[in-house]
Amino acid sequence: MDALLVVDVQRDFCPGGALPAEDGARILPAVNGAIARAHAEGWPIYASRDWHPVVTSHFTPYGGDWPPHCVQGTPGAAFHPQLQLPADAIVITKGQDPGAPGYSAFEGRTPDDRPFADDLRTRGVTRLVVAGIATDYCVKASALDARREGLDVVVLTDAVAGIDAQPGDIDRAMKDMETAGVTFLGRRT
Repeated sequence: MDALLVVDVQRDFCPGGALPAEDGARILPAVNGAIARAHAEGWPIYASRDWHPVVTSHFTPYGGDWPPHCVQGTPGAAFHPQLQLPADAIVITKGQDPGAPGYSAFEGRTPDDRPFADDLRTRGVTRLVVAGIATDYCVKASALDARREGLDVVVLTDAVAGIDAQPGDIDRAMKDMETAGVTFLGRRT
């Protein structure tokens, strides 16, 4: 069975947010198209979200690499208002551990506190289609962990956007995913 994972399409990762991916808003039509197709096919649809505590070693004030973003309960942590998730989408919450960045959706849990990998196995998912933000961090980490779990992984290249904190990060992430056996669908923008 196939499933769709929409990674971290949250306000703080879109233009105007605390840690924006330049193309974070531009990918919304492609992401919404993928959601509509998955819903029509009856696939499980997962949406991961960063859900950081106020104090975390992930943030620069506490020794981390990033400005505060997607803090639990704040407007920046909300899904982008144009994201069209169906009512039955399963939210995977990650990043709550103050000592870890929580990049991968596989570090997250479902609303009933089940690890993401366990939920996928229970549903018989064998292929994970991935869209979202950021190509070079959370998309990459989730895709690589999915491969480690034995899943086939497809990244929708027109439905991902990266941060590119260091020039070339996005290209390196794509190469790392390709080397791990991730396949790509769509044109890279």
